[in-house]
Amino acid sequence: MKLGQLLSLESADILPPEFAEALAVLRASADTMPPSQVRRMLGREYGKGWEGRFREFNFEPVASASIGQVHAAVAADGRRLALKIQYPGVARSIESDVDNVASLLRLAKLLPVDLDVSGIIAEAKHQLRQEAEYLLEAQSLRRYRMLVADDPGLLVPGVHDDLTTRRILAMDFVDGEEIESLAAPGTPQGPRDAAGYTLERLVFRELFEFRFMQTDPNFANYRMLPDSGRIALLDFGSTRELPQALVERYTRIVRAVLAGDRTAVRSGAIEIGYLPKEESDERARGVVDLIFAVCEPLRHAGPYDFGRSTLPSRVRDIGLDLAFRRGFLHAPPPETVFLHRKLVGSFLLCARLRARVDTHALIQEIIGPG
Repeated sequence: MKLGQLLSLESADILPPEFAEALAVLRASADTMPPSQVRRMLGREYGKGWEGRFREFNFEPVASASIGQVHAAVAADGRRLALKIQYPGVARSIESDVDNVASLLRLAKLLPVDLDVSGIIAEAKHQLRQEAEYLLEAQSLRRYRMLVADDPGLLVPGVHDDLTTRRILAMDFVDGEEIESLAAPGTPQGPRDAAGYTLERLVFRELFEFRFMQTDPNFANYRMLPDSGRIALLDFGSTRELPQALVERYTRIVRAVLAGDRTAVRSGAIEIGYLPKEESDERARGVVDLIFAVCEPLRHAGPYDFGRSTLPSRVRDIGLDLAFRRGFLHAPPPETVFLHRKLVGSFLLCARLRARVDTHALIQEIIGPG
């Protein structure tokens, strides 16, 4: 499920349209627990007489995902709630599930045999174990709500501690539309650009200011509030504390890209771990080319048109050339994998919305002129 959700974010430049459409079903749907199983989970977490805690409880989930499903409810005191209830046994199966996915990728030859992904697999297990701990997610949600409190374009639901446990997360219920509704024909450019600006600014603040990032860019995690134009952020199971040293390295490499300094970009790539120190000049040039390519929106003067960009296919071609013609098989540092997922997912969401954003001015506003 997680693999399908990740792949479903990719654009048609990377996946065949039919494949992408089939995978997209996974982003917001999964096999659901029957009411009897939901009742058992509620009884296990809340104890006997759990029904007295609620005035209303809808056993039909409003959303289903990889490790749990969300139910609408009204607490006994009238609070409107969204309850995320974890599937039984998910936490116990993480180790074997990740190992099985890695084996599947090897057997399907989707990963080169010589590529060492042991660090990435360990990172994936750590991240999924964290996602299965809803008390940790509650902490992340509260922290994130405070971090973005000064941004009028964003809404983060509050946590209800009296109804939150390790396997059930109780939050404010948020009414809204799928954010992709902005991509509907006839939607004015202004709202699409405003949403893209809000999303890109958020990513830059997460990385360079908060040093704390929600790393799951699944489109279903964003909702549009039509009345106010705000974007609601809904899922904080996959969050990451970013070490200050890593953030400083990214700051240096971004400034080097903006300055067009290839030598400094190569040094930054070595610092982060994208490039071995003793790599050949040819392969190093390929990695530097790739970094400059993925940073194209930051280097572009004026509004960058995400909807018309051919960047995903060009990056794909550079990466394939680097891996198969030049023989550069070097897994990215494990601590960067989920950061990459957020950066790529945010780009593809802006592309889906056909947003135009002056990311060059935005990144200079966040990190300063250098």
